[in-house]
Amino acid sequence: MNKVYASAVEALHDVGDGAVIMSGGFGLCGNPENCIRELARRRVKDLTIISNNCGTTDKGLGVLLAQDQVKKMVSSYVGENKIFEEQFLSGRLEVELVPQGTLAERIRAGGAGIEGFFTPTSYGTPVAEGKETREIDGRWCVLEKPLRAQFSLVKAWKGDRWGNLVYRKTARNFNPMMATAGRVTIAEVEHLVEPGELDPDHVVTPGIFVKHVIQGNHYDKHIEKRTVRPA
Repeated sequence: MNKVYASAVEALHDVGDGAVIMSGGFGLCGNPENCIRELARRRVKDLTIISNNCGTTDKGLGVLLAQDQVKKMVSSYVGENKIFEEQFLSGRLEVELVPQGTLAERIRAGGAGIEGFFTPTSYGTPVAEGKETREIDGRWCVLEKPLRAQFSLVKAWKGDRWGNLVYRKTARNFNPMMATAGRVTIAEVEHLVEPGELDPDHVVTPGIFVKHVIQGNHYDKHIEKRTVRPA
């Protein structure tokens, strides 16, 4: 039952070229920073990454774009990253834009074994082109299919050796649902504790969904934009 690996190097050893990866986080909050650094170090390429966004130009998942490691992004938000813009406009990066709520629900559906759902979001827009539509109670809806990945990389505040995870504040964004939708979920935690130390009422992701656990370190926790009132 001990799922702890000594490092990201060991936990990510099976991640190779062409992998489909989910990466938790919202902006730079709740990013699996240790896992991202290891992917950058190994320079695995042709990755398909499912994430709300792709970090900033030089932080978060953006470092993978900068090294031409990403083939496709499935994302909701594409701002804050000049390299993303350049690669997309030049045709070097394939991008599937998904409305944010739809992205969250497609990931949740992937983890829950749901093979599709109808939503009014995006009806009548380019996002709905080529998809099945249906009128439900007077509203036209679009059929959206689930998202799943070979590897889900998530970040938690606390975790035990069995893989039970607790998230903290805004870092509880896409991480919990992505933990359920990966064939292999790798969780990095800020605080590694022994089984029984976590309050069961606080556990968000049960260990059944987690394959590997690593003790994270050197978290930068950057803020994309910091705005303060004039003096």
